[in-house]
Amino acid sequence: MEKAITVKNITKKYKLYNNNKERILDLITRKSYGEDFYALSNVDFEAEKGDIVGFIGINGSGKSTLSNILAGIIPETEGEVEINGQASLIAVASGLKGDLSGRENIELKLLMLGFNKKEITTLEPEIIEFSELEKFIDQPVKSYSSGMKSRLGFAISVNVDPEILIIDEALSVGDKAFAEKSLNKMREFKERGKTMIFVSHSLGQMKEFCEKILWLEYGMVKEFGTTEEVIPKYEQFLKEWKSMNKNQRKEYKQKGLERQKSC
Repeated sequence: MEKAITVKNITKKYKLYNNNKERILDLITRKSYGEDFYALSNVDFEAEKGDIVGFIGINGSGKSTLSNILAGIIPETEGEVEINGQASLIAVASGLKGDLSGRENIELKLLMLGFNKKEITTLEPEIIEFSELEKFIDQPVKSYSSGMKSRLGFAISVNVDPEILIIDEALSVGDKAFAEKSLNKMREFKERGKTMIFVSHSLGQMKEFCEKILWLEYGMVKEFGTTEEVIPKYEQFLKEWKSMNKNQRKEYKQKGLERQKSC
């Protein structure tokens, strides 16, 4: 089958500084300041067209970083990413301009995606209707709640009909009725054979939608396989993680970071 996404040895490195002075010195001197932090380290995976891949892992595992790289929001430090088709990221407030109204954000986003004025005129009322923002559509986005921002972002992304949909915790905010409406749209996309990346802490949603699971742990691939293979292992891990005290979790994390450095 044709590949929709190919990720080879992706690494994303950030610098952590103790203060602004270190940040400036790191830019203007030859001496290296700050501590290297690897959000991702040598990540590999592939998704074929029509695949629905779930990203799982505890907080800080690199799920959102990888999602943003796939969507072209941030660049990788090392490695290669091949995307075969238009990718659209749905995340709370992703790409929204706070000083612009919801309507202006719709028009700006559609212009950036290459839609002409006639197409925007057709799509805009459909997006507004799906978002259910009604009178708030002409208010500045900075005044929106996180749920309202999620509604707007989801409405824009699904109505532009992308080939690859990347959903990062966008269904975790807002009311249940809109979440169910969004899930129905995802079910429709699934039936149409869309490629989807789904990031969520809801294992129930993962089991319903995803055929494959990428389990990330401290920026590295812990497991990649079918939902039936990976989810039970992750559920067992979560039981063990929840039973750990603060010091045990800290020790587990330290061991994970040491494995990351040795790779």
